[in-house]
Amino acid sequence: MSCGRGMPVLVILGVWVLVPSVARAADASTLRFTDATRQSGVRFKMTSGQTPSREILEVNGGGVALFDYDNDGDLDLFLANGATLGDTEHGPGSRLYANDGSGTFEDVTSRVGIDLRRWAMGVAVGDYDGDGDDDLYVTCFGNNVLLRNDVGTATRRFVDVTAEAGVGDSRWSTSAAFGDIDGDGDLDLYVVNYLAFDVKKPPERKMFKGAPIFGGPIGLPAAADVLYENLGDGKFKDATRDRGCLPAGPGYGLGVVMLDLDRDGKQDIFVGNDSTANFLFRNLGQGRFEEIGASAGVAANYDGRNQATMGIAISDVDGNGYPDLFSTNFSSDINTLHLNLGRSLFDDRTSQFGLAVVSRPFLSWGTGFYDFDSDGYEDLFIASGHIYPEAKTYEIDSDYEQPVLLFERSGKRFARNVGAGEVFEKPYGGRSAAFGDVDGDGDVDIVMTVLNDQVRLFRNESPPDDVLVVELRGRGGNLRGLGSLVELVAGDAVQRRWIHGGSYQSVDAPLAYFGLGGTDGLDKLELRVVWANGATVAYRGVPPNRRVTVTEGDPAIHTTALPGREP
Repeated sequence: MSCGRGMPVLVILGVWVLVPSVARAADASTLRFTDATRQSGVRFKMTSGQTPSREILEVNGGGVALFDYDNDGDLDLFLANGATLGDTEHGPGSRLYANDGSGTFEDVTSRVGIDLRRWAMGVAVGDYDGDGDDDLYVTCFGNNVLLRNDVGTATRRFVDVTAEAGVGDSRWSTSAAFGDIDGDGDLDLYVVNYLAFDVKKPPERKMFKGAPIFGGPIGLPAAADVLYENLGDGKFKDATRDRGCLPAGPGYGLGVVMLDLDRDGKQDIFVGNDSTANFLFRNLGQGRFEEIGASAGVAANYDGRNQATMGIAISDVDGNGYPDLFSTNFSSDINTLHLNLGRSLFDDRTSQFGLAVVSRPFLSWGTGFYDFDSDGYEDLFIASGHIYPEAKTYEIDSDYEQPVLLFERSGKRFARNVGAGEVFEKPYGGRSAAFGDVDGDGDVDIVMTVLNDQVRLFRNESPPDDVLVVELRGRGGNLRGLGSLVELVAGDAVQRRWIHGGSYQSVDAPLAYFGLGGTDGLDKLELRVVWANGATVAYRGVPPNRRVTVTEGDPAIHTTALPGREP
């Protein structure tokens, strides 16, 4: 028997006992994923030092970006690759794969002139020069790199313009994000830095739960982040101090999201830090910021403890119209869901939504909220894997390799899904993750990097249902409408999607994916777009099972059919 949705009831010695639902059986869910890596043509094994890891530099892994570099309408794949402690400047190289539209990829790295062999960490994507195609900013251990996309010109290549643009930060950078912080129409850049690490003089080993482990981050100098202001002429300037992005204390930065969190029409910046307080820079207008992480309630968890924040996911979990913040953390801790109450106030509601205790054995990284089964409710994916090889040997708290976590929305809570496919039952050294429809069928697939192993492409094989995919085309330099909100209204139901960079060191497809399964009134769908600058537009009578393109300033929308989906 059961009492309420998702709450099984057991009868023990005549006593009714409610058992919280922490896992969903295979036959109760339609979610299905398969490992499509082999047939995808992606032959990429990440290099990040060696396994088992000997130093902290080797554990973060590389990022991934899903973006349309050649403007042919499908999602291509960039993979940031590392190197080794013996030679941090000459690794096997990062890779760019072109998609043929069906989810089959070809390595075009050399063809487009990319030769990035230093220890790359993360990636940000944005049309910084406003010429109509996406450029790549790659964070590194050492000088970061800005690759201008000239593929659509006579050169047909990516060009390294780091020096002339002035964005070659030489510290250990992890994540980065593009966004228009001052409302002038072009994309500025926030770069998250981690710590000072000397390969020739690594920190002494330390003890953790009885196990000897490598040193860091505690005890090593934190590296300050940097905000680059786009000057509009292909150059940036360091505006960190001028714009007020100076926190009160240091932070070991790992994740960043640039988004209008208080919905006042200005882009804010949330930074996830490792073992130190998170930062929230509230945009006061004209590109000026103040750091309010502690007063806003996102600097730490519910009991005031700093966490090891890595991945960041965005969703309106409680339906109040504001973007909530979910962050992944270290094992023996829990991942954290900060509900956005509005007015720059957040509250830790992790337990309320069933996401607390189940996460304790896992050390989690890349994450994302997406409606994988197209039922109208966003699910949650988390990549996991420990950093200490001694995790199993010394029984620190969990295994070194770990299965992914997939949570399906069940009423007002999330339930862990353990039946979405055998590929999710296998352990991995999971790190970054990016989300998007790589095969063009309308549902959301997943690309996950694995520490010193083959990248994985998890193809969504869930039964097809009604969907809508929305692409934004912004004016000026914000080509993909980064920082914008897309709302879909069907009767009294409202779904919200924010267009932002992505999670830990990675970039999701800049598209809004809506599931319409079970939705009433498919013939009366209304689409609303709140552009990054606060301008709002609405379109009525939007047809389902289409890819819809909304162009800023255009009163009409443009639609194309999705293959295999009924119009």
